[in-house]
Amino acid sequence: MTIETPHRWFERATSMPPSEHIVGSGGADIHYLAWGPEGAPGLVFVHGGAAHAHWWSFLVPLLADDHRVAALDLSGHGDSGRRDEYTLDAWCDEVLAVANDAAMAPNPVIIGHSMGGFVSIATAARHGGRLTGIVILDSPVSKPDPEVEASRVGKLFANRKVYSDFEDAVSRFRTVPEQSSYVPEVFDWVARHSLTPYQPDDHGSEPGWTWKFHPEIFVPPRSAPRDLLDQVTCRVALFRAEDGLVTPDIGAYMYERLGRRAPVVEIPEAGHHMMLDQPLSLLTALRTLLADWDHSRPAGPSPVTAG
Repeated sequence: MTIETPHRWFERATSMPPSEHIVGSGGADIHYLAWGPEGAPGLVFVHGGAAHAHWWSFLVPLLADDHRVAALDLSGHGDSGRRDEYTLDAWCDEVLAVANDAAMAPNPVIIGHSMGGFVSIATAARHGGRLTGIVILDSPVSKPDPEVEASRVGKLFANRKVYSDFEDAVSRFRTVPEQSSYVPEVFDWVARHSLTPYQPDDHGSEPGWTWKFHPEIFVPPRSAPRDLLDQVTCRVALFRAEDGLVTPDIGAYMYERLGRRAPVVEIPEAGHHMMLDQPLSLLTALRTLLADWDHSRPAGPSPVTAG
């Protein structure tokens, strides 16, 4: 892929190196990145399935002028520890452990993409009193998440490939689902941070490079996110990608289950991975929402229609 001259915003964000931290949660070491002044209002970013903290590191430093920003690797992902079994409860605990460890003000906002949106919903349903709110980014609760389904039927993730050459591995990076466009330097950034050295085992394999996720990450059963929506008591917003997985009908369904109190914001011309093709639109929408939440009172929940 040809890499064009980087955008100024990209150069600024990637020139702001994060501090790196490890916090223990349920017996696993959880790795996270942090930017911004300690004690400032907190933002915790949660990646999607088979992704990692660096899906955010080219963009969210731009929110760190007046926020303490953290992006974590959920267990089984990135540079965090692995588990024998992965559960939604464990991932919720990891989000809170990072929020507590990252020297941010109490009651952060959690922003989750795709599967990370499901983790955010569950965290809000179970620990809403400890959050200011959550932002759900194109997480389709009324139909299967593509990463989860691809893993469950054995199409992807079960056997991570090993590549002898780093640049060859970078060229093989793909998203699930694929989409028609990406910002080139963003795609390259994420691809390069998705790989880890592979050490040979006792079966004659050669050293090389492989992807930073555990093949078992999607195996455990989880509560259906739709059953948690009407348990969310903190503020909530739903961002849907125009060409993503949360269709207008799904957005309307989620709006009803959330008590008709969650703004539904469409990111124009965005695919499911909106941070990879429309990062500035996503950034602007987040800034606008956070400014509104800073200067307004949350609406009380409305009755939820069963169904």
